[in-house]
Amino acid sequence: MPHDSPDPSPWVRRHVALFRERARVLDLASGRGRHARYLAEQGHDVLAVDRDAEALGTIAGVPGIRTRVVDLEGGAWPLAGERFDAIVVTNYLHRPSFDAMLDALADDGVLLYETFAAGNEAFGRPSNPDFLLATGELLERVRGRLAVVAFEEGLVERDGGRAVVQRLAAVGSRRRGPWPLP
Repeated sequence: MPHDSPDPSPWVRRHVALFRERARVLDLASGRGRHARYLAEQGHDVLAVDRDAEALGTIAGVPGIRTRVVDLEGGAWPLAGERFDAIVVTNYLHRPSFDAMLDALADDGVLLYETFAAGNEAFGRPSNPDFLLATGELLERVRGRLAVVAFEEGLVERDGGRAVVQRLAAVGSRRRGPWPLP
């Protein structure tokens, strides 16, 4: 989905069934909170973080959502010591914080990740390799840490055009139901 779409990603909607009831969810780089809103509507306790205070202001006060302005790229992981039942990341990549993000996921938690991949430069932004996943990179980053439930990589049709993306749904090693997905 485009960055400014108000609708949650179909990938997130498809895999939210993996979340436990009333999960503590981190919506990482949440922007205006399309996923935070959706997840709160599903009964989850959502922490929406982003560096853009104005964007977070659009969801301030929404029941089930707490917001926090943080710079995810300005040094140490800003959520050190916090743990989440689920983490959702879309249209965002900052490799230096990937391990710290995984450390913040509960042992039986769920990671839903969807962002741009190499090849997207042919279709527009982002085109900088720093913001494009290499082939199979999400799989490599979770190898040995999480069990992959679903993975997709390639060209997709999106509102307003095409993009090359990787999508991953993965669960922690201590995962108990709802698994497998119905």
